[in-house]
Amino acid sequence: MIIVGCGRVGSSLARQLTAEGHDVVIIDRNASAFRRLGDDFTGRTLTGIGFDRELLIEAGIAKDSAVMAVTSGDNSNILIARVAREMFGVERVVARIYDPRRAAIYERVGIATVATVAWTSKRILRTILPYQGVVDWTDPSSHYHLAERRVTAALAGRNVESTGSNIVLINRNGTAQLPTPSTVLQDSDVVHVLGTTAQLEEFDRQLAGNQGDHK
Repeated sequence: MIIVGCGRVGSSLARQLTAEGHDVVIIDRNASAFRRLGDDFTGRTLTGIGFDRELLIEAGIAKDSAVMAVTSGDNSNILIARVAREMFGVERVVARIYDPRRAAIYERVGIATVATVAWTSKRILRTILPYQGVVDWTDPSSHYHLAERRVTAALAGRNVESTGSNIVLINRNGTAQLPTPSTVLQDSDVVHVLGTTAQLEEFDRQLAGNQGDHK
């Protein structure tokens, strides 16, 4: 996991991901920003510009990396995301964008973005780790749950019916749509799934590529 920007959000993400056992490298141009991580932080810190190719190589960037650009500037975050995606082939990339209009543009070219209006660390984690079991709503009986998930390559190309899941809404390139059983899922679609705990766990297994578990 590579995080660029050690502000409030970046430091929070870094601490949470290391606590969950992930290998984390956090980059900031200001070394004093790393104080936010605390003395018990077990990840690596690098000082420099987040879109510097040599620095990203030093951070260990690879195609299977996850890159989170959460500096205070839209231009820097987009540049970091594009370098990660276009030069290093990283698929799991998310950029913090203050301007929602610009965010929509980059969503259309496959760069997941989060505008400050809807910002939480949870939403970043849900993008980078799309099958980590985050639930958005639970009915009063705790029987049914509504969860937002981002479609991975493992499910892209399959229709809604074949997943066996109750997908109630799809957000594609910034536009919401009600799916039909024949609607074909696309990589990076954001879907809202309604079901029991077991049904959501089964959908998460499919997102993770564990097709053998699907009935």
